[in-house]
Amino acid sequence: MTQDSAEMLDKTFDPAAIEAKWYAHWETAGLFRPERPDATPFTIVNPPPNVTGSLHVGHALDNTLQDVVIRYERLRGKDALWVVGTDHAGIATQMVVERQMEQRQDKRTNYTREQFIEKVWEWKAESGGTITGQLRRLGCSMDWSREQFTMDPHFTKAVVKVFVDLHKQGLIYRDKRLVNWDPRLKTAISDLEVETREIDGKFWHFRYPLSDGSGHISVATTRPETMLADMAVAVNPSDERYQALVARGATVTLPITGREIPIVFDEHADPELGSGAVKITPGHDFNDFEVGKRAGIKAADMLNMLDAEAKVCQTSDGLIPAEFIGMDRFDARKRVVELMDADGLLDKIEDRVIQTPYGDRGGVVIEPWLTDQWYVDAETLAKAPLDAVRSGAIEIVPKTWEKTFFNWMENIQPWCVSRQLWWGHRIPAWYADDGSIYVAETEEEAQSQAGNKALKRDEDVLDTWFSSALWPFATLGWPEDNALLSRHYPNDLLISGFDILFFWDARMAMQGIHFMKPESPLAERVPWKRLYLHGLVRAADGQKMSKSKGNVVDPLGLIDQYGADALRFFMAAMESQGRDVKMDEKRVEGYRNFATKLWNAARFCQANGIGASQSVAAPAATSAVNRWIIGEVVETVAALDKAMADLRFDAAANTIYQFAWSQFCDWYIELIKGQFDDETKAVAGWVLDQILVMLHPFMPFVTEELWSKMGARPYELIVAKWPEPQAPIDARAKAEVEWLIALVGNLRAAKAELGIAPGARLNAYLADPSEQTRSIISHSGTVIDRLARLDAIRFEPAPAGAAMQISAGDAMLAIPLEGVIDLASEKARLEKALATSIKERDLLGKRLENPAFVEKAKPEAVDKAKADHAAHSAEAERLQAALARLG
Repeated sequence: MTQDSAEMLDKTFDPAAIEAKWYAHWETAGLFRPERPDATPFTIVNPPPNVTGSLHVGHALDNTLQDVVIRYERLRGKDALWVVGTDHAGIATQMVVERQMEQRQDKRTNYTREQFIEKVWEWKAESGGTITGQLRRLGCSMDWSREQFTMDPHFTKAVVKVFVDLHKQGLIYRDKRLVNWDPRLKTAISDLEVETREIDGKFWHFRYPLSDGSGHISVATTRPETMLADMAVAVNPSDERYQALVARGATVTLPITGREIPIVFDEHADPELGSGAVKITPGHDFNDFEVGKRAGIKAADMLNMLDAEAKVCQTSDGLIPAEFIGMDRFDARKRVVELMDADGLLDKIEDRVIQTPYGDRGGVVIEPWLTDQWYVDAETLAKAPLDAVRSGAIEIVPKTWEKTFFNWMENIQPWCVSRQLWWGHRIPAWYADDGSIYVAETEEEAQSQAGNKALKRDEDVLDTWFSSALWPFATLGWPEDNALLSRHYPNDLLISGFDILFFWDARMAMQGIHFMKPESPLAERVPWKRLYLHGLVRAADGQKMSKSKGNVVDPLGLIDQYGADALRFFMAAMESQGRDVKMDEKRVEGYRNFATKLWNAARFCQANGIGASQSVAAPAATSAVNRWIIGEVVETVAALDKAMADLRFDAAANTIYQFAWSQFCDWYIELIKGQFDDETKAVAGWVLDQILVMLHPFMPFVTEELWSKMGARPYELIVAKWPEPQAPIDARAKAEVEWLIALVGNLRAAKAELGIAPGARLNAYLADPSEQTRSIISHSGTVIDRLARLDAIRFEPAPAGAAMQISAGDAMLAIPLEGVIDLASEKARLEKALATSIKERDLLGKRLENPAFVEKAKPEAVDKAKADHAAHSAEAERLQAALARLG
């Protein structure tokens, strides 16, 4: 779709009309991955969204930043590869398909495993591409020709190999530990799939009788039902109240079950909280599990009182009364409290807000559950990534995240990788009747290991984070050794939300370093050289977006209303390292206006014979204004390159925004009006081209459309050449034009402050101007007359009387006001407005100095007070300046 000649732009800019057209062209023409075998490779991989997903604002931020980078590097001539794909999302996908079955009065268990999995593949074929279409609407220039899916055959082969190899190396093992158990889905889930809610609950205080009848010990709990599986009471070693009890080996006899349990020392017990004694249920609490291990209780001996549906089952010691068996956990809670109260062992009940874990998919309270699962030795695998970050082989940006990374990796726990689902990578382990386990890539290999033993395959599948940890290299064809893998691994950059640093990023680092190029230096084994962590997109008031709050913003709705370019530019401009992004629809609208302004500037250029440039280097220029704007391009390219090198997306966006809006649209076009000679046409066309190229990574659609309509082109903008002005910055021209801009800008502002009509023509006086200023004024008469609206600048002192002072460079011009405005009434108006602004400013200042307000008021109220204080302060300064002009 390259142009042979210019085509007049439509009068109005309509994003919807151009977005679908250009995306389809880029994709079908293969422009997202042009053939550049001799170019320097540059590689990023997208965090694969769930195949069930739809585009949300977090996706919009994450993928916009990635597309800015990949388009930038493609324009710089690199072999830019953006790997794209989706995650099979075990739990989410299985739930979607099961819900559809329920609507048809059907269910998963009516089918064999193989039949159900076939239905999931059918669902994917029909409905699994929603988010990939939405990424296209955002403008993401991904290599769709190699779209990946974590259940593709080549990817599954990689997953199985990694599991088997890690098992052979002793880094994957089966163990009995506590997991986050979802009783509705009947599977273990990861920490990321657990959401904590604040729930109004109770804190029950019980008495546990000492076994020798000498008294009791008090404990408190938010989960009374778990006492049915208590195995100890812990007290702090420094707590004097319990020294004698522990010394003599005292025990308590649990009410209801009659189980005799020890009193043990453990630092987990806090002497300052309540009685200082804590009931220990190692089979149903993560902290208690660790206390139990320290007390010498083996995981295999820990008592389990719940089944997979969180209903009470009999413990191994058989001491739970029959009435509880099969009872729901919450019904059991009520019954335990009733029995303790009836026995006079309930001291008191406190109302308390409880931080309660819920499954984000199942929607029910998560139960810590003791079960046999497969685990990865994350502690061993974490050592190499720690070395990589410390040595600089992996650079984390912002650097402030390093401390968090180190803290988590140095204290990492075994990683549970098995899930009780049907959809996913089935664990390549087979069991014999004698309890032997055989891990192999195929059933034939497992049978070969087992001999004549009958084998049954593990029913579980792998955690989706296990397979997505292979994303940087399995997407490139590993374990096969191929040219694509050799050329594009390590990846150059990963852009990720900070919230998946540990669930995905760290695990990619573990697996990549462990499996890739084991004989090579660490810098060649890391999955990516740089890791950029961005914040969350929050509501305008700073709150986290959630459906329950009704503050979720639909990015597709914003695209419909303002265009993809406006949303993309907002995301990039607001992305400041180490900070969250606050959603602001007015800013999105403002960036739509920016695109419209550029569109209108291009139409103005067309109307005046300015078209596409045929040169990458800057044209020859003799006039000051043309030499100035070329120098501004040189400075803008340098600033933009530096910002991109530093991954300062906000600075990069602001750099091109300011140049395009202010220097080019506001000033250069104003300065050249009426002076369209051949030189100016050539320079203006070249500068507009440089803007389109520099802005393209941020606003790809409008820039490509303008590029195509400005004249004949040998190639589309998406594969154009990054600016190389090959021109100096002309200091003299810069000083001259900036002097004129300062004069016109300051004079216009002064007129606005004093209520003088913008078109009013005035006279200026300048005594003893410098030679440079005299020279500028002497050959800029046309511009001064047209833009500054000055009849003359006289090189002499101003006549007596009121005058306003206007600065420009080293000059201070005096402009008489006698006869221009009513000085007395204008001064009175300004003084009254100033007094009002100062009063409001000071009142807000006192409020913000009050700790009670800052600490207790809602954050949005504090933010508004700060914003209002800043506005009144600025207004007071403006009014003071206006009064000063009046003398």
